[in-house]
Amino acid sequence: MRLDRFLSHQLGKSRKQVTRALKEKRVILDSKVITNGAVKLLPEQKVLFDQQLLKYPITGRYFMLNKPKGYLCSTRDPHHPVVNDFFDETVSGELHAAGRLDIDATGLVLMTDDGQWSHRLTSPKYHCKKTYWVTLASPISHDPTQNFLDGLRLKNEKTLTRPAQLKIVTPQSMELTITEGRYHQVKRMFAAIGHHVTELHRMQIGSIKLDEALMPGQYRLLTKQEINSIISFEHMDQRS
Repeated sequence: MRLDRFLSHQLGKSRKQVTRALKEKRVILDSKVITNGAVKLLPEQKVLFDQQLLKYPITGRYFMLNKPKGYLCSTRDPHHPVVNDFFDETVSGELHAAGRLDIDATGLVLMTDDGQWSHRLTSPKYHCKKTYWVTLASPISHDPTQNFLDGLRLKNEKTLTRPAQLKIVTPQSMELTITEGRYHQVKRMFAAIGHHVTELHRMQIGSIKLDEALMPGQYRLLTKQEINSIISFEHMDQRS
């Protein structure tokens, strides 16, 4: 972890404030004054700020957000608001979305500063399950459940989608669970059977379910059990 990032987390200061403190020689690393925030910090090293020992290590930060429509899953964008806007400025710059949602989609987004953790959510090697509530523009006239299990050929792609579980609730409303993250995959899967998705809401990632108490735009910290459920993913190389 970079020293400036560590200090920002520990002290609740912005990067600008941390940079100023470093220049003022208020930070000591293993008995040496450090002014460069890019220095890599190791767990066994001791950091003093104004002669006070700071506890190490800091674990990553992990949140669930109930994403509303109109927000991009990006750290910044010149034309649209982004999901990081919901978070305090002391942490927002460090966070990224572990698995994106389209700007018009809603629901569960996991935010973290832990790249290895988010890799287990997004890497095709781990086949993380994601469940969506899907609303269609017109009713389905036949049951396509087996088509989703067998795999669908998306437009301009050569390989079939991995087996997906479809649960029809009404002719226009259903739950879909997939284990991939192809570009606009859910919308394109329904387009492959001749239907247009009007509403897309993510309900679950892995075993982590969207907290029903969270209103759109609200977030909370993940529990240790939720965090560890992602760490315990098994590496799967073979297509099931």
